[in-house]
Amino acid sequence: MAKTPLHTFHIPVMGLAYTIDSPIRVAQYGISSVIALADDDLIEKMRNFYSAKFNIPYEEITQKFHDYRAERITSYLNLVDKIVKEKFENFKTELAESKTALDNFMSMLPNTSDIKKGFQNLLDDGIAFKENIQHYIETNLFPGEIDVNIMTKLDKDNFIKNEQLPIEFNDAHAALRGFAKSNLESSIVLSAGMNPRLFGYFENFKDFFPDENNELKKKIILKVSDFRSAMIQGNFLAKKGLWVSEYRIESGLNCGGHAFATDGLLLGTILEEFKQKKEQLVQSAHDLMIKALQLKNQHFPENPLELKITVQGGVGTAQEHEFLLDEYKVDAVGWGSPFLLVPEATSVDQETRNLLMKAKEDDFYLSNISPLGVPFNTLKGTTNEFLKQKRIHENKAGSSCPKKFLALSKEYDPHGICTASKKYQDIKLEELEAKKSSLSADEFEKSKIKITEKSCLCVGLANASYLENDIKVKGQAQGVVICPGPNLAYFDQEVSLKEMVHHIYHGKSVIRTDRPNLFIKELKMYITYFRNEIQSLTEELSTAQQKKWNTFKSNLLDGIEYYKNLFESTTVFKGDLDQLDSCKSELVGIKIPVSELV
Repeated sequence: MAKTPLHTFHIPVMGLAYTIDSPIRVAQYGISSVIALADDDLIEKMRNFYSAKFNIPYEEITQKFHDYRAERITSYLNLVDKIVKEKFENFKTELAESKTALDNFMSMLPNTSDIKKGFQNLLDDGIAFKENIQHYIETNLFPGEIDVNIMTKLDKDNFIKNEQLPIEFNDAHAALRGFAKSNLESSIVLSAGMNPRLFGYFENFKDFFPDENNELKKKIILKVSDFRSAMIQGNFLAKKGLWVSEYRIESGLNCGGHAFATDGLLLGTILEEFKQKKEQLVQSAHDLMIKALQLKNQHFPENPLELKITVQGGVGTAQEHEFLLDEYKVDAVGWGSPFLLVPEATSVDQETRNLLMKAKEDDFYLSNISPLGVPFNTLKGTTNEFLKQKRIHENKAGSSCPKKFLALSKEYDPHGICTASKKYQDIKLEELEAKKSSLSADEFEKSKIKITEKSCLCVGLANASYLENDIKVKGQAQGVVICPGPNLAYFDQEVSLKEMVHHIYHGKSVIRTDRPNLFIKELKMYITYFRNEIQSLTEELSTAQQKKWNTFKSNLLDGIEYYKNLFESTTVFKGDLDQLDSCKSELVGIKIPVSELV
């Protein structure tokens, strides 16, 4: 049976721990959320924790198991599925028996919801007999999706002693297998770009192919930053007979976690392109998928399967939420960072949540702390930052690196080393020391910071769950790394799940009023990013780099013109036209250096 989503928002993946158990917390209300599959150690500890909490037998899956990573993931996802189904059954009973519970639930649904209108009609007609309500509930209510996320680039090779294991034991491959073998009927969100080997591995699991009823038991969602990327990745998968059920468009910079900047393409212009070319995306993938399935002698659907377009990154008000749905015809909007202030929805320790509530605009920044070498949105004042600086001052820079999920650098070791590890930083600092005489004091200090600023994300992004649930943390103290989007600067209070959902659907607002709209905020971030890129140039400018910057600037100027037309045609953003003019003046004033080769 086709499920009608209850909500027009979802909770995207956040860090390793922040949404690790969000489905257990919110799925019974029809709210979909995403579990990160990167850290099987955290996943195993959470399985132990929830097994005890719900009196479910638990047997540890240790690293001695042949396929322990995949088995841990499968077992945890099956446990989450079991708990969510039980909680949902109990919730349905409560709705049928308690008018207060039903009223509360109805107040959390969008006013446009047909299901909400159906409930209201039953109540208005006075046919609120238990069996009628029960039948309506059974027919129309479904729990939110238990979706999962894999960062495609986190696909570390694994070894037993010096012997490299087959590719299917790589981290991302094993995580995919863990999801594929689970009981879930939900989606896997692939982020951070294309990994051809991993994409090819999907072909091993029949749940990703359409059955005789043209339904997919397990679906693929691609997180993308622009239309071109969506078309390339979608068609690549379609040539293998695989369908992308959703493109999840995320702001390049105005998001949480790793920030993948576009070539100056702004969110509004990207959404406009998806709106104009969605049919092209659908038809291109459908044609390629049919050919591939025919070659495989597998069942193929005559008509294209459903394809959703959603958007996330920096959305903060009900007005913006509604505008994105109406103007760009997206199917849903992702609300991530604001839910870090909702204890009912996310796993955050109280000290970190207090830090988030007090944080102002200047406390949120795009950092270089990620070992992946990708800009990373984070927050000043975290316990991780304090402990890291303490080690640096004591000449003990670097992490002990117990988990090695980001041990991807093969510069010094074929097995891979993490650039945040003490092992890696010791080598780099020794090399730097040998070159000290040829560097100015400023150059030496900058080089040193570049080496030591990397943080242990594997431990730092998992610790919040351990602290919140009083689970013992072993090994070197790393504190907590938090990765909110800059939009969280305008949310300054802890709120209930009901209050946040009301905020999203035009209820009582829980956001500060002195906030720039999501389009202006992202534009300003791109201008700052552009200026910093030019100012940080240390080598001679190449013609390729100059061309890239010219394209970047040109795209930003085109985006500003697009926003001018958009803002003039709607009452929602009309008051922000002056800000576009000042942004344009600032951008025009940034001069791109001229390459000597030109």
